[in-house]
Amino acid sequence: MVDEPGPMIPGRQAPPAKPKRFYALASVAERDGGFALLLDGRAARTPARRPLALPSEPVAAAVAGEWNAQVAVIDPAKMPLTRIANSAIDGVAEQRDAVAAEVATYLGSDLLVYRAADPAPLVAAQAAAWDPVLDWARQAYGARFILAEGVTFVAQPPATLAALGQVIDGLVGQGPAAPFRLAALNVMTTLTGSALLALAVMHGRLSPEAAWAAAHVDETFQESQWGSDAEALERRDRRWADMRAAATLGLLAG
Repeated sequence: MVDEPGPMIPGRQAPPAKPKRFYALASVAERDGGFALLLDGRAARTPARRPLALPSEPVAAAVAGEWNAQVAVIDPAKMPLTRIANSAIDGVAEQRDAVAAEVATYLGSDLLVYRAADPAPLVAAQAAAWDPVLDWARQAYGARFILAEGVTFVAQPPATLAALGQVIDGLVGQGPAAPFRLAALNVMTTLTGSALLALAVMHGRLSPEAAWAAAHVDETFQESQWGSDAEALERRDRRWADMRAAATLGLLAG
């Protein structure tokens, strides 16, 4: 017996149908100083109808790999590199100052600054994961952060924020790759709650995996005490896919 579909809940719309795969092959071609994504030889476009062109061949090949991995339908949830690239082209490129300022804002209340007072194992885990990143920021850029217990806001030294603001500007740089680097930095910052972790990944001080683990020290500790929740783990896996894609884009953008 086949179950009948349940009634629609008033006020709730069904999710939009995913488009069917309409191409046989995604490939890459160098065009106009960039690397364009081609679908059966025709240039792909972003949601805003701009050419979907990447700043380096490795990034473009990775994006093409996402398109080739689609089967019967195109599922954007399984194409994080494409989504971030679209955002870089359609949004970040025209709002660079605003996006850079958003990243810099996280430095004023960065995850790594706010520490637990207890229990001792959590305090130690936070210190082990976070102190090396703070040490790097201090030694490399003279950026000294004030730590706090709990969630009460503590203002950071203006010189620290200014120094790391310049680091962000220098990292993003100029040229065609700049919006992609900034988009990657923004995504990693918002996913982890830490601009410091995102900067550490972009500078090669942490692997994406290490940064992700550092961002979830508290959750990992709680799970060790009380067990894990399947839905929470599934959400985290989806977010990790975005984190990994952002890191790939940022590190390979050129």
